Amino acid sequence: MNNAAIQVSKPLLETSADDWDEVMATNLRSAFLTARHGHPLLRQSQGAIVNVSSVHAVATSAGLAAYAASKGGLAALTRAMAIEFAPDRIRVNAILPGAVDTPMLRAGLARGHLGGASVEEDLAELGRRSLLGRVGKPVEIARVIRFLADGSLSSFITGQLFIVDGGATARLSTE
Repeated sequence: MNNAAIQVSKPLLETSADDWDEVMATNLRSAFLTARHGHPLLRQSQGAIVNVSSVHAVATSAGLAAYAASKGGLAALTRAMAIEFAPDRIRVNAILPGAVDTPMLRAGLARGHLGGASVEEDLAELGRRSLLGRVGKPVEIARVIRFLADGSLSSFITGQLFIVDGGATARLSTE
């Protein structure tokens, strides 16, 4: 499982090349290197790779260009790895979580992204934006990862992107 991530929250024109490179190295290059170096062991065990991308790979917000680009790149890398690793019986998939109550989300909300009076208020607002009416819990993401990693449960799934966002991306912005 590749789950390294950092987020720089700046408008694109204020994002430095160093900011951009740090996000790409952490969020995208790390998955490439892990897969490349882990390939011999995965080939031997006919294992699986699960990359943790983000809904920001398919829809994003202002000020998150580097993060969104890195997660979009990870989604594309997932498909490329699935194609190249299939002859070795290595399955590769990605999950694209939405708002999940994690330290990274809380830190982002603390920067005032939604403009609420508190992080708790902003979490509740994010939850209201999803069809299920709440933000996700880390264990809910872990269960999907477990499913994709377990060859007895997901043996015929590879090259796929699974959005796990409580239905947040299902709704049109005009609704």
